This record gives sequence, C-alpha cells and structure tokens, in this order.
Amino acid sequence: GIQKPSWLKALYVEKFFVPCSIHESAKKNEKNVCCLDCNISICPHCVTSHRVHRLLQIRRYVYHEVVRLEDIENLIDCSNIQAYTINNAKVVFIKKRPQNRQFKGGNYCTSCDRSLQEPFIHCSLGCKVDFVLKHHKDLSPFLRRCTILQLSSDFFIPQDMGDDDMAIDTAHSTIVDNDEPWSSSSSTGSGSENMSFPCTEFVRKKRSGMHVCGRSANNCNNITEEDMATSISRRKGIPQRSPLC
Repeated sequence: GIQKPSWLKALYVEKFFVPCSIHESAKKNEKNVCCLDCNISICPHCVTSHRVHRLLQIRRYVYHEVVRLEDIENLIDCSNIQAYTINNAKVVFIKKRPQNRQFKGGNYCTSCDRSLQEPFIHCSLGCKVDFVLKHHKDLSPFLRRCTILQLSSDFFIPQDMGDDDMAIDTAHSTIVDNDEPWSSSSSTGSGSENMSFPCTEFVRKKRSGMHVCGRSANNCNNITEEDMATSISRRKGIPQRSPLC
C-alpha cells in the first residue's frame, strides 16, 4: 500500500513559525506556508517564488499548528476528525496532542486517547493517518487528487523593496484620508500601464512618518510648503487654568 506522501511528511518534519533564513532582515518573515510541491516551509516573502506551486497556509491555535478544513480536504479525506472554529473557519490539528489526565469515558481519540465530542474518533490529521495505516495498510483510498491549491485571498504578501522608507505603499500598509476609489488607466500606445491614484495630498504611513502624494504621478512633486502647513492637523490651543475662588 501507499505510505505517507511527501507533502504529508513535510507537515510533520518542517518547522513553522520560525524566522526564514533567506529573509532574516525582513519583517513578517515567519514561516507560515508549506509548499506541497517542494515539501518545505516558506515565509510570505518566499511566496512569489512558489506562486505556481500548491501552497497550504499553516495557522496556530492554542500553541499548536492547524490548517483550514476547507484546504486540507482537497488533499485527504478528513472525516471523523474533530474540527474547531477559528475566525468563522473550521480548522483541524496537524499533529497528535496526547492527553495527560485520565480518560473518564465518552468518545476518545483512537491514537492518543484524547477526549473528543461525538461522533469524532480522531483529534488530529496525524492520528487519522496512523489509524488508517495501522488498520488498512493503505492510504491511497483516502488521498484526493489536487493539482491546484492557492492561498486564501486575505493572505498578506509583503513587497520586498529593500529600503522601508522607499517602499511602495499598499492599501494594507497606509491610511488614506479619502473615500474616493482607487482607479487605474492603461496606455495602449507604449504597451505599458500608467497608474493614477486619486488620493488626498497626504498619505500617512504607519511607521515611516509622512509621505507626500499628489492627485497623479505627474504632479506629485508640486506640493508647496503652504499646502503642507494647511494639511497638517494642528494641536489644540493651550488649556487655560480655571480662576481660583
């Protein structure tokens, strides 16, 4: 029978939520993604190099590594595994979680004797895999063919620009003081795209102070000192002490 596939072994062997050795000086460099084609753990900065591969995001719940049930079910049958809800999404534990206290009855895990809710009999993906290999000797009926697996739309991929002060701001890293929608216009003559971002005169970065931005890329440098003085919010007036009686 088929033993554990290489991507399943990587979920056990690879270390997650540790700094990436390739992007040591970058922010948000914790390894929280598993590339199922390379069988390695990667950080958000490495995602662009693996964008055509199957990527599985690893999450944390009560100090243990979990994956979304919706994602892992594309790879393997997860029936009878107890799932938990995090941020309105169901997740399952990857590794075993042995229980130290004595079991008092009811449902329990087939591999580590952890107390479970009915009708579940496995507390993690690893417990089910061990149970199947022990009793069925073959994991292939439980594996599912999956050629494409992408990260969720809310996964943040940072932009590696080197100097943080010169980095291009995105909607996730800036505060835009305007309700006008972002728009783009492409030029067909030269084959390149000219992006025009309608925003207020100032876009305040969270960490890097203040960045001046005009109505378009052409007049971004045409900001006068008078405009800067009027745009910056002034402090309140000096408080007056109440008169003594």
